[in-house]
Amino acid sequence: MNRLADVTSPYLLQHADNPVDWYPWGPEAFEEARRRDVPILLSVGYSACHWCHVMAHESFEDQATADYLNENFVSVKVDREERPDVDAVYMEAVQAATGQGGWPMTVFLTPEAEPFYFGTYFPPRPGHGMPSFGQVLEGVHQAWEGRRDEVTEVAGKITRDLAQREIVRQAAGVPGEEELAQALLGLTREYDPQRGGFGGAPKFPPSMALEFLLRHHARTGSEGALQMAADTCERMARGGIYDQLGGGFARYSVDRDWVVPHFEKMLYDNALLCRVYAHLWRTTGSDLARRIALETADFLVAELRTEEGGFASALDADSDDGTGRHVEGAYYVWTPEQLRALLGDEDGDLAAEYFGVTGEGTFEHGQSVLQLPQAERVFDAGKIASVKQRMLAERSRRPAPGRDDKVVAAWNGLAVAALAETGAYFDRPDLIEAAVAAADHLVRVHLDEHGHLTRTSRDGRAGANSGVLEDYADVAEGFLALASVTGEGVWLDFAGLLLDQVMTRFTDPESGALYDTASDAEQLIRRPQDPTDNATPSGWSAAAAALLSYAAHTGSDAHRTAAEQALGVVKALGPRVPRFVGWGLAAAEAQLDGPREVAVVGPSLTDERTAALHRTALLTGAPGAVVAAGTPDGEEFPLLAHRPLVDGAPAAYVCRNFTCEAPVTDPDALRAALDGN
Repeated sequence: MNRLADVTSPYLLQHADNPVDWYPWGPEAFEEARRRDVPILLSVGYSACHWCHVMAHESFEDQATADYLNENFVSVKVDREERPDVDAVYMEAVQAATGQGGWPMTVFLTPEAEPFYFGTYFPPRPGHGMPSFGQVLEGVHQAWEGRRDEVTEVAGKITRDLAQREIVRQAAGVPGEEELAQALLGLTREYDPQRGGFGGAPKFPPSMALEFLLRHHARTGSEGALQMAADTCERMARGGIYDQLGGGFARYSVDRDWVVPHFEKMLYDNALLCRVYAHLWRTTGSDLARRIALETADFLVAELRTEEGGFASALDADSDDGTGRHVEGAYYVWTPEQLRALLGDEDGDLAAEYFGVTGEGTFEHGQSVLQLPQAERVFDAGKIASVKQRMLAERSRRPAPGRDDKVVAAWNGLAVAALAETGAYFDRPDLIEAAVAAADHLVRVHLDEHGHLTRTSRDGRAGANSGVLEDYADVAEGFLALASVTGEGVWLDFAGLLLDQVMTRFTDPESGALYDTASDAEQLIRRPQDPTDNATPSGWSAAAAALLSYAAHTGSDAHRTAAEQALGVVKALGPRVPRFVGWGLAAAEAQLDGPREVAVVGPSLTDERTAALHRTALLTGAPGAVVAAGTPDGEEFPLLAHRPLVDGAPAAYVCRNFTCEAPVTDPDALRAALDGN
């Protein structure tokens, strides 16, 4: 019997009707494997993964394949987004053994959870140098039955090699001017000046590196850093990776020019990029950056917000193409004929020119992904708005991509920060309200009385899996941003509760190094520990950044010390692999700048003069600056203590490195104080 019917993961629920006798990850599966003396098939994927769906349809829905699996294996299905720790440990083994990784991830384990054979996608028939999935199953079964000693020896060796890998080495001290300059030089060498972004195809949005570049420009005035960030943001925004009708970004571009995306839309990408574009606008005043930040925020609220106030994880890449077949990108692509049929010949040709829809197509089967190619022609804004409105209405009648509606704590923390800041910058209180609602959901559903976070929830019901380091760090980051925007100190208190857990349960007490799982979490064959960014900031870097902000808010030496210890790994890795420690480099910029502490006091935040000072403080580009706003000597924030009005007028106090400037009452004077180096 399939045991996935009662889980909270939409990805696992997609497999609940498979003829495969799936188990979720847990002791029951391993006990059954020991009882039957059979190996475990571990299959790891996620709901927006195209090839996961393909392998499921080809193999896991096939009765003959299922019968063979059920007879000779215990099959365990894992949602990598619910169990990033399981995914990380076995992906490390896959990459060490094969030199590459990806999803679906297919690993064969002993009943003691030790891996001995690895792969990713296996086709139903052999080809392109790949064995079929059936051949793999038969080979593993025969090895288990006939060469058990060899299998267990291999499994033991792999497990020992993983366990003996050294924990990440840190440099002494924090990154300084030299390391950050070397990181900038490294990014410059990898930068694609013709297309924006870094490296070749496939090309991923470099959100964390962009945050570093913007902060580096703010602190040093480096025009090169700003140019790389601005040009990359423009190329992405004009490319097919951005949804030109509905807003929001796809996961990545399969080509170097940002034209053809892998069409799934992830919460974390859009939260991170919403914030990047808002920060780019804050730096440059770019109309494009403003539009993309707001459209992306509106996409998050319109398409990903759940009834409970949290944000769903993803929209699928695939959808019904109108014939009953699920096809990648079907919801988003157009042909010239479709445009003319919808808009008439004149407007159809206009839309094709504006969006780069060609007769040959930029995607498959003569279809094109909408983009905004550079054109010398000036288009009528009203006519384009009408065309977009009609196209969007027509698209809404197409079968929509599926939505993975589980709420992941870490990614919701990123969304809270993005929506709070975007709402504050652009006078959109509805976005701030959405951020508050998501934060409330995290507190009500994901946080228990001991300060422990649950990784996921669905339909308002908490999942069974404990939060990992990135959950604590990113939720704390969201709460800290919300505290600065709303002036409600309770969010600072909640952030402190989470960061105390980071310091006691995720930190090595001797070295200050961080682990991705808590000291009291389920013990896997290796305790995962990765300081490098992937699709999201590493938990390590995110924790360093949040600890630093909390220390600036509270004056806590313990949190400041923990942040600086964590930044030692950025000092070691930043000059060597800056693309993969961008969030840590951004935190290092904040540390080098202070970060600055701004206290705004007034009779109330709705008071016009107080609100003007508060807005000016929030719009500072000073790296990692923290803002506390409230009444004089207010108890909401420690930074408000002993901060009186100045001659009865609202005032702002700016401090850094244990030194405070004279209070100011004029927004222009505050801006000058914050812009100075």
